[in-house]
This record gives sequence, C-alpha cells and structure tokens, in this order.
Amino acid sequence: MSRRQQIAIWAALTVLFLLLLSALSGVLLPFVAAMALAYFLDPLADRLERTGMSRTLATTVITATLFLLTLLVLLLLLPLLSGQLANFIARLPGYIDSFRERILPIIQELAAHYDIPLRIDVKAALGTYAADAMKVFGQVLSQLLGGGQAVLGVVSLLVVTPVVAFYLLRDWDRMIDLIDQNLPRDHAEVIRQQARAIDQVLAGFVRGQTLVCVALGSFYAIGLSLIGLDFGLVIGLGAGLISFIPYVGTIVGFVTAMIVALVQFWGDWTWVAVTAVVFGIGQFIEGNFLTPKLVGERVGLHPVWVMFGLFAGGALFGFVGMLIAVPVCAVIGVLTRFTLARYRESALFTGQASAQQGDAAEHHGQAKGE
Repeated sequence: MSRRQQIAIWAALTVLFLLLLSALSGVLLPFVAAMALAYFLDPLADRLERTGMSRTLATTVITATLFLLTLLVLLLLLPLLSGQLANFIARLPGYIDSFRERILPIIQELAAHYDIPLRIDVKAALGTYAADAMKVFGQVLSQLLGGGQAVLGVVSLLVVTPVVAFYLLRDWDRMIDLIDQNLPRDHAEVIRQQARAIDQVLAGFVRGQTLVCVALGSFYAIGLSLIGLDFGLVIGLGAGLISFIPYVGTIVGFVTAMIVALVQFWGDWTWVAVTAVVFGIGQFIEGNFLTPKLVGERVGLHPVWVMFGLFAGGALFGFVGMLIAVPVCAVIGVLTRFTLARYRESALFTGQASAQQGDAAEHHGQAKGE
C-alpha cells in the first residue's frame, strides 16, 4: 500500500470519528468523564499495584474512596452552595442596579473634572449591558438546569460515570497493550514516542491544572468567606473551577467579587481593598508556587492555544467538546512539533536537494558538452 493510500485511509477514519463524535455528543458525557477519571487515577492504581495489590483490588479501593469523598463533599457543601447560589441569582439584579447607581456619579464627576464629553447616556448604557448580561446568564442557567435532558445528564454522571470509570481503570493497562499490539508495524516506534510525549503534556497540564483549580477555589472560597463577603463561598469556588481556562477564572471571579464588595462595603474601602488582596495573594501563590510545581513550564500548551481549544470544542461539540479540548490540543501540539522537526530535517527546509539537483544538472551538461 502506497503512502498516499495510507494517508487517505487515516484521513477518512478521522473524518468518520469526528462525525460520530458530533452525532453522539449528547450521550458521550458520562463516558468521556469516566475516561478522564480513569486516565487521571491510573498512576495511583499503578502505585497501589506496586505495593502488592491486585489491579481489581486497587481499582476498588480507589473507586470506593473517591465515591465516599465525593459524597462527603456533597453532603457538607451542597446545602450551603445551593442556598448561596439561589440567593446570589435572586439578588444579582439588585447588585447590578446598586453598582450602577453608585458608579454613575463617579463617572460623571470624572468626566466633568477632566472636561470629557459623554456622548452616550451612561446610565442607559449600563442598564442595557446589565440587562443583556442577565439575559445571557438566565439562558445559560436554563440550559444547564432546566429540562429532562439536564436531569438525565446529572443522573448519568452520578450513576453511569463511576461504573464506567471502574471498568476503564481496571482494564487500562490491558487496553493500552491492545492498542500497542495493533499499531502499524512500520510506524509503531514513532507512534509510541509521540504517545509518550502526549502523555507527558497531558499529565503535566490536566492533572496539574486540576490540582491548581482545587487549591485556588479552596483558597478563594475560604478567604472571601473569612472577610465576610456575601456569597464568598460560591464566588470563590466558581473562580477556582473556571480557572481551568487560563486567566478567565481569575478575571470573572475578581470582577464579580469586586462588584459585590463595592455594593456591600461601600464607604468602607478597607474591606474592598482586602477583597482585592485575596485575589492578589491567590495569583501570587498560583504564579510562584502552584503552577510551577504542579503544572510545570514545559508542558508545551500555550494559554492562548488552550483557550482557543476550549471555546472551539464547546462551540462544535458542547460540553463534551470542552472536556476533550485539552487532550486534542495536546495531540495537535505534539504532532505539530514533530512535523516541524521533520520539516527542519528535510530538503524542503535545508534546500540540499535543490543544490544536489543543480550540481547533477551541471555535471550532466559538462558531460554532454564533452
């Protein structure tokens, strides 16, 4: 089989896979989540195996522990979170109105002081932006929380995902060996090298970034709650969770916390500053300790590339697309670096083939002249 035929077959299989992914995206969430859990926990299962446990026993211990921890967290935090979230949603329009009424005089005073003409109705503009933001927020919540499909999705995550994750984690090494045995023999070693590089990137980013998000969310939630900020637990945990998207989580959490702090502590600027300090300390800890230690600087995934992949995956395949976006970004990044390395070794980059062809033509012309 020629190289061109091989490329055509693999391209056709890739297109077929993407079409199936798009068609089945509505039912893939528990299975993708289970695969992510199995991948995340496989090193722990390997470590337990090295202590003498069987793979099945190690998987059972990990699954049971994870289930109990999740249940404990839900029992402790869910009532408090649900109450705070409901109150936050109910009071959000009031916060936005209060923020607008208090910020508007400052904007008008600054404009008058520096003789800046206001060519738009600031009050109307702020009201329009607030209404639009509330409309989008309501639509997102209705899509996430409303309808039988959302309920079915939550049930599948709670019931199907642990079962599938158990079997995937138990058979993970066996599946990897099966895939390895069916690699194209001519390219098996190259594929193994690229797979190891992809695993290194994913291990460094996904596992590390997950721990960073948990640590940041915990720090923000505890810090904002200790200073008495309204809905500090929800805002802090939300900021940590969204921190999986570089910079976005911190910006959204900071802006939300500052709006609430300005409304709640208006006139007492010390506590407004303390709210900003909490996020400043969190960013200092993340930039100097968490990210360098847990993620590392050699994962090869640029934040802009990660953000583009997450938004593109979400636009194409919904929440499932966001789950697989980072692995896909890692695969594309590794394969792009591999392709560039091959390109730099090829005659297309060095131009050696053109020089050799020129020399050959010159020698042929001299021989013909003789």
